Amino acid sequence: MEILKAATDWAKAEVFSSAFFMLFGILFVSASIGFWQLGKTDLARAFIFPTLTAGILLLIIGAGLVYSNKSRIASFPAAYERDAAAFVQSEITRAEKTMAEYQTIVFKVIPLIIVVAALSIMFIDNPLWRAISITTIAMMVVILMVDSNAHARMEAYHNELVSVDTSAPA
Repeated sequence: MEILKAATDWAKAEVFSSAFFMLFGILFVSASIGFWQLGKTDLARAFIFPTLTAGILLLIIGAGLVYSNKSRIASFPAAYERDAAAFVQSEITRAEKTMAEYQTIVFKVIPLIIVVAALSIMFIDNPLWRAISITTIAMMVVILMVDSNAHARMEAYHNELVSVDTSAPA
């Protein structure tokens, strides 16, 4: 039963963490409105659509993660009651798959995207492309911050799952 509480706590922490995607999405959309209303220079006006797009993407990511984790929380008790050992094993498998995805996407692809966007700021003189690059960097930094914390939580959750799985009688 302790592992069910750990799984539920982990999923609740994920819901809370995913809400930050939505918060930053709202901030990006608000910035877009600010650039639209107050932007006087070409560069300021160029930020309208990139920040709006990034904000909408972050809102979609956040809403999707909140929904999936809330439904996961609801399904945990039934899955645990049905077969506790299978529940733990499926969670271990899912956690390992997720951690591998984090290693590839969050810690390799996102930094590469940030580097490419930073280089494009230096070499492209068009205000729209500079705005796109700056907005991309800002959005990737948000994703990197939230997902780095999620990765750390996932590792702790995985370690707890493995300790329960190895301590179970064979």
